Amino acid sequence: MATETGRITIVDITDETTFGRIPPCADPTFDHRSCDYWEDADRGSKAIRLDWLEPRQPDPAPPARTSTASNPFLADLEQRGANPFAPPGGGGGAFNPFLDDDVTADDNPFAPRKAARPTVGETGYPKLRLLGRGLGVAGSYAKVLLVDEVPAAYSQFGPLTAYPRAQRTRELYPALPDSPLPAVITCIASTVEARDRGLARTLVEDVCADLGRRGFAAIETYPEIGTRPDATSAATPAFWEGVGFVVAAPDERFPVMRRELA
Repeated sequence: MATETGRITIVDITDETTFGRIPPCADPTFDHRSCDYWEDADRGSKAIRLDWLEPRQPDPAPPARTSTASNPFLADLEQRGANPFAPPGGGGGAFNPFLDDDVTADDNPFAPRKAARPTVGETGYPKLRLLGRGLGVAGSYAKVLLVDEVPAAYSQFGPLTAYPRAQRTRELYPALPDSPLPAVITCIASTVEARDRGLARTLVEDVCADLGRRGFAAIETYPEIGTRPDATSAATPAFWEGVGFVVAAPDERFPVMRRELA
């Protein structure tokens, strides 16, 4: 999509390559890539954690077990190949003693095979693993808006059940509808350079359309009143009203904003 501000592209965060496109927070003490504020209701933090930004190295393989004569049963198993259910002579595969003789442990060639679900892969980035939890079920939990391939805005969203802090906030307002549960947008932010260009609104509209296609009937968000714009991940009530949300539960500090999806 081309606009006066440049060519806009919106990408889903689904792997390490797209994860690397997440822009920095306007406040350098925070970081989207190491934030688990919404995923952890008790200890979640928005603060930058440098150790989260470097992929963790895989754990070293455990040392090989060595034979010992102190355990006569272990030595006996090692001589027999370590598997007491393996057929004599080591031929064929191990068998399942709980199956009948005429039942094989092989896959049923006539049963439809389950398609492999998408995942974020064997990533060492903790935040990417959090964003990838629902990839095979609900879809992506985050998007980045690019202007001429430069990251300009970021949004995090998904089912309410994916964000315990959002659930806890919502429980404070028993008047909110219980069914169907809404999707939530927990984070919307743009870079300092991208401010006042309508890019965050463009990204929110794309997120809302995506969540509608996934079958959600409503979306909620939980802005915080009275904090610095760069210190909040959920914008302001005025911002949400500008993209079709209304106040569903008023509060002096944490109102609930809601948008019904057609």
